[in-house]
Amino acid sequence: MTKTQKRVAIVGSARIPFCRAHTGYVDETNLSMMTGALKGLVDKYKLKDTHIDEVMGGVVLNHSRDFNIAREAALNAGLAPSTPGTTVQIACGTSLQAALLVGAKIATGEIESGITCGADSVSDSPIVFGPKFSKRMIKLSRAKTLGQKLGVFKGFNFGEVVPNAPSTAEPRTGLSMGQHCELMAREWGLTREEQDEWALGSHQKAAKAYEEGFHDDLIVPHAGIVRDNNVRADSSLEKLASLKPSFDRKSGHGTLTAANSTPLTDGAASVLLASEEWAKERGLPILGYLRTGAVSANDFAHGDGLLMAPTIAVSNMLAREELSFADIDLFEIHEAFAAVLLCTVKAFADKTYNKQVLGRDKPLGKIDLKKVNLTGSSVAYGHPFAATGARILGATVNLLEREKKERALISVCTAGGQGVAAIIERN
Repeated sequence: MTKTQKRVAIVGSARIPFCRAHTGYVDETNLSMMTGALKGLVDKYKLKDTHIDEVMGGVVLNHSRDFNIAREAALNAGLAPSTPGTTVQIACGTSLQAALLVGAKIATGEIESGITCGADSVSDSPIVFGPKFSKRMIKLSRAKTLGQKLGVFKGFNFGEVVPNAPSTAEPRTGLSMGQHCELMAREWGLTREEQDEWALGSHQKAAKAYEEGFHDDLIVPHAGIVRDNNVRADSSLEKLASLKPSFDRKSGHGTLTAANSTPLTDGAASVLLASEEWAKERGLPILGYLRTGAVSANDFAHGDGLLMAPTIAVSNMLAREELSFADIDLFEIHEAFAAVLLCTVKAFADKTYNKQVLGRDKPLGKIDLKKVNLTGSSVAYGHPFAATGARILGATVNLLEREKKERALISVCTAGGQGVAAIIERN
C-alpha cells in the first residue's frame, strides 16, 4: 500500500555560539554543548516534558562514554523520558544527514516530530593510547591479586603511554583534508587571491548579519558565550595576504592558509522538524519545508577530489526533482575551505566534469555568487564538524524568509570523500 507523503515542516532551530578550539569552551564537552543547543530549542518552543518522536544526531570526535549522546542530551535538555535518541555520524554532514533521515520518517508517517542535532569539541578531543598499553589496562581492570596486577606491567616501556591524538588525516591516503584541498585548488586553477577574497567576504557578510540582528533568534548563550568568536569584522586582504600556507609549506605553490580555511571549532546546533499537523496542533510556526536531499561519495583515494562529492549529490538530487539552478534562489555551500566552494562552483559549470563525473550532457551551469552564502559561512563562523549541517539548515530557512525567496539548495562536503545535499522551500 502507498500513502501520500507528508510535507516536512521546519519549525525552527537553536544553536550555541561557535568558539575556536581551546578558547571559550575549554571546560565544555560534546554532551554539555549538545544539551545546550537542545535546551535552547526546548525553551524557545516550550517543549519541556514534551514527547518528541525521535532526536537524531551525533558527533565526529566522540568519546566512548558518549555511546548514545543524542539520547543523553535529549534527557538533559528536559524532553520527556519517552523521547528516543539515535546517534549517527557521517563526518561533517552528520546533522544534515540526520535531518534527511528524520524528515523521511515524517514524510512517510512513521513519526510526527523529530529533532536533528550535532556537536563537536576539539578542546575535549578523545585521547587514546596505543593498543599495547590499552590491552594492559584491560588486563589490569580484570586482575584480582597484587601479583596479577604487577604482572600486567611485565615488559612495560614508557613509549607505550604516548597518546594517539585525533587526526584529520584520511586513513586511505594519509593526507589531511587541507592537503587534499590543496590538490583540488591546483586542479581547478585557483589562486591564493581569489580564495582570500572569498574568505574576507565570508567574514564581512557574517559581521553584517550580526549587525542586522539576523542571529538574534538563532543563537542561545552557553557557558557565558553570547556570540561566535571567530568572525573577524576588521580583517583585510592585506592581513590575509601576510599569512603563510598552512598545508603546502615547501613547494612554493601552497594557497590554503589559516585565514581561508575553517578553524578547528567547538559548538553545537539543533533543528526541530515536524509534520504540518503536529506543528499546527501546538501553535508552532512553520518557517519552511525540507523538500528532499541526497548523499553521495566518490573515489577520492584514486584521484577524485576529496571534497567534491557534494557535486554528485546535488546533480542527482536536481535530476530526481526535475529542477535546475534556475529554480534555486539561494545557495548555501559549506566553506570547509574557501577553495571548496570555488572548486564546486567551477565544477558545476565545467563541461568535461559534468560529462565524466556527473553524467550530464550539458553542464548544470554557472552559479551567481551573489546568491551564495549571503550571511557568510563556515570560514567565518567556524566548523564544529557534526554541528555545521544543522547550523546551515536553521540559518537558511530563516534567510529564505528574510529575503522573501522560495527555494534554497544546501551542499555540505565531508571527510571520506562524501557529500550531503538538501533542498528547502519557504512555501
